[in-house]
Amino acid sequence: MKAVLLIGGEGTRLRPLTCNTVKAMVPILNRPFLEHVIAYLKSHGVDDIVLALCYLPDHVQSYFGDGSKHGVRLTYAVEDSPRGTAGAVKNVEGYLDDVFLVFNGDILTDIDLTAMMAFHRARKANVTIALTPVEDPSAYGVVETEADGRVRRFVEKPPREEATTNLINAGVYILDSDVLPHIPANERYMFEHDLYPKLLARGVPVYGFPSEGYWIDIGTPEKYLQLHCDLLQGKGVTALHSAARPSDPASVARGGWVHPTARVEGPVVLGHGCHIGPAAYLKGPVVLGEDCIILEGAAIEGSVLWHHVRVGRQAVLRHCIVGDSTSIGDGSQLDTGSVVGDHVVISPGSYLAPGTRLGDVSQEEPTPPPAGPPRARQDPGGSP
Repeated sequence: MKAVLLIGGEGTRLRPLTCNTVKAMVPILNRPFLEHVIAYLKSHGVDDIVLALCYLPDHVQSYFGDGSKHGVRLTYAVEDSPRGTAGAVKNVEGYLDDVFLVFNGDILTDIDLTAMMAFHRARKANVTIALTPVEDPSAYGVVETEADGRVRRFVEKPPREEATTNLINAGVYILDSDVLPHIPANERYMFEHDLYPKLLARGVPVYGFPSEGYWIDIGTPEKYLQLHCDLLQGKGVTALHSAARPSDPASVARGGWVHPTARVEGPVVLGHGCHIGPAAYLKGPVVLGEDCIILEGAAIEGSVLWHHVRVGRQAVLRHCIVGDSTSIGDGSQLDTGSVVGDHVVISPGSYLAPGTRLGDVSQEEPTPPPAGPPRARQDPGGSP
């Protein structure tokens, strides 16, 4: 079976992390997001993959090449302008035949694709949509189905008290090639709002495949950080990362060094060449990319740092994300939800309030620290 991965978006919700990095290449546990997805597809026997690209395609092509190093065959289809989810698939129609899989490029899941394909064939469906339950369906479009799974209708963002189901479109589809003529060529066209309602109106068999598997949309910094926490705390898995235990210690890659007086409470992942200085404190879940330098007395909790990040003495980072090659000055504080892009220099003593974003055209400036001494550390073994 072939698969089409829709990875052409600019990742605007993830900015500033995606100002210089295509969304498919943002690191998950220090490996590109797309690498996890490809490994997942391969584990279900999908090894012929078409990548529908638009924004920064060279970033993907230069890393993955023809796919042979990852055990798959990759075909690249670069759009001259965004064509929507269904339009992107129509654009690669010439590469497709029989039955194929479509995968939205900002979700990570372990839905059983093998079982989903068996369901699709047993129902003689033209389209099968993976469905996942959510606690509050009012933020999504829900999918109502009959007892046998046939889709009855789509309801966009129903009030919570009026929702008849909590199953939403998971962004994973199995399609027969005979639905492709229903998609107009060279137009922006969406599966969710255009194609699927059209197919239902014409009586085409569209089914929903419910799954209790892990599922997350990484399209926002909050969800991106949550994914790392889930993986490191054993709440989710990928084909490249097995389930962890909350008590798992630090994983230190080759070339890493941790000072004997530093305190590291797992789960923590330290990339190649990381340097953790004296009296530093890391409280997991924490992920540091390659060649990060954490200086004396710095404290990091529940955060993800990309590659080549320098954290100054007595700096405090709580539940934040920091992009490549950024320098955080001595005594600075990055509060919950702060997101810092690539190549940013944060001056000593700066304070980033909760939710601050730095590093793109809409960036905010650091504010003065709150009154009173910085809450860097209480003692060499204390918490941040």
